[in-house]
Amino acid sequence: MQVNLPIVSRVSTQSVDPADRIDFWEEHNRQALVGLTCSSYAREGLLATETNIELGDLRLAEIAGNEHVIERTPRTCQALPKDSIFVTLLMAGSGVFFHEGGCVTLQTGDLILYDTRRPYLFGFPSPMRQLLVDIPRQVFAAQCAPGEVAAPILLGRGSATEGAQASALEAVLADWVAGQRGEDSVSTEATVLDLVRTLAAPRLGGSASPAILSQLAVAKDYIVRHLADPGLSSGRVAEAIGVSVRHLSRIFQPTGVSPSRYILEQRLGKARQVLAEPSSRHLTIAEVAHCWGFASQAHFTRVFRSRFGSTPGETRPLAR
Repeated sequence: MQVNLPIVSRVSTQSVDPADRIDFWEEHNRQALVGLTCSSYAREGLLATETNIELGDLRLAEIAGNEHVIERTPRTCQALPKDSIFVTLLMAGSGVFFHEGGCVTLQTGDLILYDTRRPYLFGFPSPMRQLLVDIPRQVFAAQCAPGEVAAPILLGRGSATEGAQASALEAVLADWVAGQRGEDSVSTEATVLDLVRTLAAPRLGGSASPAILSQLAVAKDYIVRHLADPGLSSGRVAEAIGVSVRHLSRIFQPTGVSPSRYILEQRLGKARQVLAEPSSRHLTIAEVAHCWGFASQAHFTRVFRSRFGSTPGETRPLAR
């Protein structure tokens, strides 16, 4: 399902005079993402693109460019404060992240989490592409981990489980940027925060069980990807993530609903979203029900009315 992305800004240095590209890039990032200084060592100058997308309380940035260096010096941190935790996924190229305590080398597929209040230098010696999640500190502390991020944390290499979690986060972010994520921004934001919490909490002293957090995030991601399948069930989800149905119920205890109820709620939410869109008026109610895994229109109408207090037909906007 294609999603219309809430794009905040989209820029490229391609059409900017080479002599002005650095100033242009620094000014754009100061306004759209974070204050920084930039240097380019490419003969043709800085060639870079950036798309900033809203994701609930978060901001997602897709950035690509040739070889260059960005830096937040102590003076920049003071003059242009930014109180966020950045989670950066390197999708292409390599990078070196310098910080007060040393440096971290990144390869394609690596994930790094760091505090924008602390000075850093991020260098890219070859063409690169990254997906960056900007999480306000207040949101990170409340929903991911309360501890201080005193130094950058490289994620995804610690174990096979951590690697699977990082891969799941990569899939969610890449699908959202491509407009192909089969859920709304609220659900996608929750999934992203679930996965970041799962990855970060064990490193920052979080109290939640890493195993349960990991399994819940993976189960939710599997459900989102298979909502249209009428055969999706608690048993199918349990089998997919390698646990028993009883253990799956324990995994979902923090959500306050059973796995089967969670599946139903997700399907109803998606169907209601489609029904409310004027562009979907050509679809019959039966077709909408089928698209989101309901076996019959009668069952769909019954559970829809029970959940929302109105019928699917009453949810549709009036024709003009």
